[in-house]
Amino acid sequence: MAATVLVIDDDPSVRDSLAAFLVDYDYRVLTAPSADAAWPELENNHIDAVICDLRMPGTSGIEWLEQVKEREPGLPVIVVSGAGVMDDVVRALRLGADDFLIKPILDLEVLHHALRRAIERARLEAENNSYREYLEKTNLELKRGLDELRSDQLAGRQVQIRMLPEPLGFKGIECEHRIIPSLLLSGDFLDYFELGEHRLVFYIADVSGHGASSAFVTVLLKNLTYRLRRNFRRGSSDDLLHPAQVLQRVNAEVLATGLDKFLTMIYCIIDTSDNSMQYSVGGHLPMPALLTSDGVRFLEGRGRPVGLFPEAEYPTYTVQLPEDFRLMLFSDGVLEILEADNLPGREAQLLQQVADSAGNLDVFRESLGLEQRPEVPDDIAMMVIGRGSL
Repeated sequence: MAATVLVIDDDPSVRDSLAAFLVDYDYRVLTAPSADAAWPELENNHIDAVICDLRMPGTSGIEWLEQVKEREPGLPVIVVSGAGVMDDVVRALRLGADDFLIKPILDLEVLHHALRRAIERARLEAENNSYREYLEKTNLELKRGLDELRSDQLAGRQVQIRMLPEPLGFKGIECEHRIIPSLLLSGDFLDYFELGEHRLVFYIADVSGHGASSAFVTVLLKNLTYRLRRNFRRGSSDDLLHPAQVLQRVNAEVLATGLDKFLTMIYCIIDTSDNSMQYSVGGHLPMPALLTSDGVRFLEGRGRPVGLFPEAEYPTYTVQLPEDFRLMLFSDGVLEILEADNLPGREAQLLQQVADSAGNLDVFRESLGLEQRPEVPDDIAMMVIGRGSL
């Protein structure tokens, strides 16, 4: 939809020339011969930007700019001034003008560039404000929820459980999970869902810390993937098809919360049409364990944690899956309950436990004695994605 521009100038020849130029660039143009005459146009139309002369009879452009910025602070205004009134230009910029041009405007392309830049800046500011309002609303809702959780945190745990997926069967692939929180509110999260006719998406994430603030990030993660799924269905975004782009989106949104939280994460997509899997890694340990008829091994991959580095980039890895397989994913809490003294030893022990359990979550839990533990030192999330028999 074409942007609507209001041109305010007492000189009819200037108004007409600017309007003719802007119409050629597909703008919808409205004009007003004075600042006072501009108000009805603003009240009766959606205006995307204003071009305003500073020196006009009656209400000056400076006075009008001050008034309009009080009413509509986000409205882009480009002021036009003669070369001898630079004091007015400085004052206009302090009042919130987006740009200024010196009369006469010899190169109207400069005007087009300034106008396009101002409209884009206003659009981005509006999106940021909307997103900020969304975060503020979400934060407010979370704070209210925390007041209730102080008296009954079990209710909060039930809310988190409801965000988790039900067991899923897709094209012969079975998906299930378990989460064992160290507190009632967990910083671990996982999800899996169908994406189109032949893709299965799944991810596991481990938020730093424990308690309500970490749980909030899991809510944000669930909300983000929900929005990406909605956009995919609408055809407005295919981010979900690209593991690296998903991690970059999560990275940006976690940084935007200002919660000083980060997470480790693995995001995977299985394409059942060719049995391939693409995945990206955000600083996560342990890596997924792939169990096949040939044995068990950790997948390869590395990447920076999510929510720490604004310019982080995440490689995408590809692996070919056999017809029969089990892929087990864990949060790092599982490493803390293993008996080995160092990380390589614990990883070796974990692979052995995966092999001994044949990728069965209940057998795996029993082998680690998780049912008998009154509590665990860190949240433990585990997921198995598998097909066929081994």
